[in-house]
Amino acid sequence: MTFLYSIGFVGNVLVPKSIDSGAQGPVGVSLMINLVLLSVFALQHSIMARPAFKRVWIKVIPKSAERSTYILMTCVALVLIFVFWQPLPAVVWDVSNTVLDTALTVLFWIGWLVVLASTFMIDHFDLFGLKQIYANLKLREATRPGFIKTGLYRLVRHPIMTGFLVAFWAAPTMTQGHLLFTLVTTGYIVVAVLHLEEKDLIAEIGDEYRTYQREVPAFIPGIGRGR
Repeated sequence: MTFLYSIGFVGNVLVPKSIDSGAQGPVGVSLMINLVLLSVFALQHSIMARPAFKRVWIKVIPKSAERSTYILMTCVALVLIFVFWQPLPAVVWDVSNTVLDTALTVLFWIGWLVVLASTFMIDHFDLFGLKQIYANLKLREATRPGFIKTGLYRLVRHPIMTGFLVAFWAAPTMTQGHLLFTLVTTGYIVVAVLHLEEKDLIAEIGDEYRTYQREVPAFIPGIGRGR
């Protein structure tokens, strides 16, 4: 449900409150509130994903519930953004009713499709913590998927993030609020993935992942190979 609402929120479609809806408040206050909301998401998403945090966290909750709890808290952080986001409706660009409008709208939906498809190319149910819960109910240990390089993962190392980036930037009408959201999330994705997540992957997988880094670009097919 949170994933579906995210599409409506960013795309201004079919949801009661989107990134550009609502009454505009003072620009400075709105900017500060939005930055705090994005920071809460970034901190939750990064801290809870680190191996050091997980080692402590599974002493508090069952190991089988670690991933699903992480996803649950990510959803809570996203809901805070949905509820409290302050619109900044001044228009940065607007290509409505042009060929670019159609092209960007198609790209928007392709981005979200890439996100969803990429989760199934690895292990969708493991990614969202459902596989671990099911295995625990069956009184057995969940088997972790190995290092997978299939489908879109042969083109880029992080196709889920690529999908998000495409969906966030493909806006026929880009407001200041939407641009703020897109710039901050883009910066966060680059920093969190390249400087945090990939260090953890190298520590876990080793030379095989270093080779993968050299052969496959991070986000854009054909660009950034070796990084």
